[in-house]
Amino acid sequence: MPSISPAVDDVTQRIVERSRTTRAAYLARINKLADEPPNRGVMGCTNLAHAFAAAPVNDKLVLHAERAPNLAIVTAYNDMLSAHQPYEYAPEKIREAVREVGATAQVAGGTPAMCDGVTQGQLGMELSLFSRDVIAMSTAIALSHNVFDASVYLGVCDKIVPGLLMGALSFGHLPAVFIPAGPMTTGIPNKDKARTRQRFAEGKATREELLESESASYHGPGTCTFYGTANSNQMLMEIMGLHMPGAAFINPGTELRSALTVAAAQRAVSITARSKEFTPLGRMIDEKSIVNALVGLLATGGSTNHTLHLVAIARTAGIIINWNDFDDLSKAVPLLTHVYPSGQADVNQFHAAGGMSLVIRELLDAGFAHNDVQTIAGSEGLYQYTSEPWLDDGKLSWREGQKKSVDDSIVRSASDPFQADGGLRLLSGNLGRAVIKTSAVKPEHTVIEAPAMVFYSQDALRVAFDNGELEKDFIAVIAYQGPRANGMPELHKLTPILGVLLDRGFKVGLVTDGRMSGASGKVPAAIHVSPECVLDGPLAKVRTGDIIRLDAETGDLNALVDEADWNSREVEVPDLSRKTVNMGRELFSAFRHHVSSAELGAVAMFDE
Repeated sequence: MPSISPAVDDVTQRIVERSRTTRAAYLARINKLADEPPNRGVMGCTNLAHAFAAAPVNDKLVLHAERAPNLAIVTAYNDMLSAHQPYEYAPEKIREAVREVGATAQVAGGTPAMCDGVTQGQLGMELSLFSRDVIAMSTAIALSHNVFDASVYLGVCDKIVPGLLMGALSFGHLPAVFIPAGPMTTGIPNKDKARTRQRFAEGKATREELLESESASYHGPGTCTFYGTANSNQMLMEIMGLHMPGAAFINPGTELRSALTVAAAQRAVSITARSKEFTPLGRMIDEKSIVNALVGLLATGGSTNHTLHLVAIARTAGIIINWNDFDDLSKAVPLLTHVYPSGQADVNQFHAAGGMSLVIRELLDAGFAHNDVQTIAGSEGLYQYTSEPWLDDGKLSWREGQKKSVDDSIVRSASDPFQADGGLRLLSGNLGRAVIKTSAVKPEHTVIEAPAMVFYSQDALRVAFDNGELEKDFIAVIAYQGPRANGMPELHKLTPILGVLLDRGFKVGLVTDGRMSGASGKVPAAIHVSPECVLDGPLAKVRTGDIIRLDAETGDLNALVDEADWNSREVEVPDLSRKTVNMGRELFSAFRHHVSSAELGAVAMFDE
């Protein structure tokens, strides 16, 4: 195996040093629990009777004997969301699978699963980011019954997987296996969908045409097929070794998908403390695993939302990462994929062209990923994830994955990448610190200097567009969109509008303390600006007409305002009261008051 890249090694070692105290405390906590006897053995008979009262007779006999593993199933199933609908019958499949190897499984609990696609531009989107922490807490409640030897997790989409993993890491003395549902089959080309959205934004397409286009794109069970946060989640679970190898992008409803679910459940049984391969999650996910996750995100042009989620996930395991780590790795790790929005292919085409097994092979061979990590698959490290699953006369097997891309317009080698860097940059200057995703931005748009136009909502910008006020070069500043202001909703409604203006030849950019879609596209966008405006962030000082320079090449983000004028400015805080009630938002006031900054993961659960 090639030696690790010096740049990757440097970041890894500084994360180890930065995390020494917090990681040691975390490991001490979970090791104490992991080294105790299996938990059911120390529980009272009344406790156990409650836990098994409704179990089938044969399962009850196994549970009463207290010799075989009992798996917790934590599920984010609901049948409204396409990505989670395939999980409806998964619990019974898992129960049957583990019975075959002498174990039992119980649905320990369910978690919320909301869809950013449904709530984009709606009031409910202001609960989206907070749902991650609710999911983590829901996972902890499910596992708190303390009658389980390992856990399997059914979840796919944006906040669900990060929340499940954070909850699982809080029970890091238990092994954990994540079971994906897979992407829906390919619908209309993404470029056609985007074109209809832009035509609708310009008033050139009817609502009926738009709905027909969207329905042809989002048309069946499974995740959306573009490479946004949901599919970035699946990439991360794969490269962190939490899936069965090659499981990420197998379509729902197929024999292979079903076989992988069975194999995942049985694998969870084989890595409990009752086996010879005990693999507790908290020991398995270490600094090298987290660096592999960062590298995978950058090499595939993944979701900007993970500049929040990975920080929060790592922190739950006592590992401290920051945006400098993302930035330094991005300078070293090449971009190996072009999947929409950075290209026109969808994740099904990516999978067919070589998929995750090829990307992991390239990263290992080039020294960008650590092989010496634990995974749920066994003792061979990350290299096992260069294999791909297949059905050999109906039996699940693994074979060597692609060594070369089937289509180099979708996946390339590390020696011939799409670009030399990972397409994610840290920006800093007198407006604060922010991140920008450049993998889908044309080189001529990565630097913009233009007057600011300040808005306090997506809707206000939409009104200005409809009134013809945006036919010029400008940088849209959408202020007071951070975690404490309104829960940090995605501002995806801006994408078609700004895209239209860019296509008309104007220089257009975005600066905000909010989020964009995990499928951030062609408009240069400085997002997650920290500190946020509510916390006296300097972005709140910007006035319409100020010249802003956004330079993704140098990493500069500045308002070009006379220093004396800038320092003397007083901030006029807009009325934010409307952002705290209706659609359940009033229930989350404690989250808004307590949540950390974007750069610290926007976490509401932990003491600072």
